[in-house]
Amino acid sequence: MRILCLGSLNIDRTYRVENFVKPGETISSLSLTVGSGGKGLNQAISCRKAGSEVYMAGKLGSDGGILVEKLKQYGVNTERTIVDVTQLSGHAVIQLDNSAQNNIILYGGTNRTITHEDVDFMIRHFGKDDILLLQNEISSMDYIIDRGYEKGMTIALNPSPMDASLLECDLKKVSYFIMNEIEAEDISGESDPDKAIKVLHEKYPNSKIVITLGSEGSVYFDGEKTYRHGIYKVNAVDTTARGDTFTGYFLNGVLNGMQPTEILSMASKASALAVSKPGAADSIPSKAEVMSRSLELK
Repeated sequence: MRILCLGSLNIDRTYRVENFVKPGETISSLSLTVGSGGKGLNQAISCRKAGSEVYMAGKLGSDGGILVEKLKQYGVNTERTIVDVTQLSGHAVIQLDNSAQNNIILYGGTNRTITHEDVDFMIRHFGKDDILLLQNEISSMDYIIDRGYEKGMTIALNPSPMDASLLECDLKKVSYFIMNEIEAEDISGESDPDKAIKVLHEKYPNSKIVITLGSEGSVYFDGEKTYRHGIYKVNAVDTTARGDTFTGYFLNGVLNGMQPTEILSMASKASALAVSKPGAADSIPSKAEVMSRSLELK
């Protein structure tokens, strides 16, 4: 069983700051780091580092070579990635403050020019034994979900960044929702995670629901039972890849038939190790590191 991550590929420009810039304010950054990112790239690398066979499908511009090299560095197959030399790749402007929190401005670039024909090429050789992992930083989401469902793929959706257009897609075709508490509230209308799960189950009865809760850990509803897990103690340095790391390790656990409590433990531990290092894709730990490190729950 393979994972096809059809998602965004971004060049990340991370500016470390004392405090986030306020409206009308001009500040100086303490440093600038240029790296590879995008939720698609980060999640593909996380799935691969967790041990899965992973294909990255996305669209790059003339400046996207750095992103292909990063994927190949970690063993992600890039045969389904398209390059359009007439355009620029997506990029992100990230502010990272002294408490390791971040805010992000995205420029879609080629991520937002994915056509139906592109999707047909990307998804051509995949089917019912494969997982289709999606985020909401690309175009043609409705078509991608429909085509993946027609081919019998297991669809996992991280609805980030959340917007109204995503709700126009047929989300009943999604097998796994993996999201944070804000995204869960946006879809369900409920701020309480338990109430959100109830509403989401009523709307999407065939879907399994995972909600990450920041300092409160995570919760997983498998359609019948609810499982919970706390967070591990680490010195947080950079939270950029926390959610993407969790997603990759969660899906790898699903692929390997692990029990829900084991899956949550592994994904939570991996995401804790990721935030203890700077960067996005490079901060994601290998499975060997996750297995060998001993961490305490808060």
